[in-house]
Amino acid sequence: MSNKRLSSELIRLENVSKEYDGDIILHDINLTLNRGDFMAISGPNGGGKTTMLRIMLKLLKPSSGTVTYCSGDSFEGKLKIGYLPQKSMIDTKFPITVKETVMSGLVSGFFGRLPKDYMERYDEVVALCGINGIPQRPVGVLSGGQLQRTLLARAIISRPEVLVLDEPLSYVDKQFEYQLYSIIEEISRTTTIVLVSHEMSVISGMANRHIIIDRGMTECHAKHHYHPGECD
Repeated sequence: MSNKRLSSELIRLENVSKEYDGDIILHDINLTLNRGDFMAISGPNGGGKTTMLRIMLKLLKPSSGTVTYCSGDSFEGKLKIGYLPQKSMIDTKFPITVKETVMSGLVSGFFGRLPKDYMERYDEVVALCGINGIPQRPVGVLSGGQLQRTLLARAIISRPEVLVLDEPLSYVDKQFEYQLYSIIEEISRTTTIVLVSHEMSVISGMANRHIIIDRGMTECHAKHHYHPGECD
């Protein structure tokens, strides 16, 4: 494999399958995420989208197949990834504030004073996400939209190589939804993005790839590939 091809790849899934108690959740997924991609993922509920994301993030082991990361010009086990999970995966009873949650995207269990550049990045992302007025508020009392903004700020504060967003529009109000589109479009200029969403109308104008997950995988190449039936 040439260095040119190697350096363009970030994540590679090869022959990935996942089963639970004999039930096939994913079957034979082969997918390469390249630098600069904006990959939109859609599919039916229960089709395996979130399972595939968790395998891609190495939070879940596949039943078979491999997941490989590329950093620089060599395949390694580490990659700087920002992750916005679905709200249902967040323990809102854990006693942590908005500021602590956001800063955990840079450091875990921080106490005391932080380096100046850390605080500058914190100030930047909380202003961008519209949560700069609630730093000491516990996450357990946040509205759904406030929590989603907080988790997005945590995901982007480290300036990751890859940003993975699992249903980022969930629980946000319409006003912030359009702000979120602008934020994602801005981030996509310098960051590779993987985004799962049922709301593809606006995202279709930003994404350069559309993956459909329904136990298996299909990559749609239709010119207007976000309309149902055009990838059948």
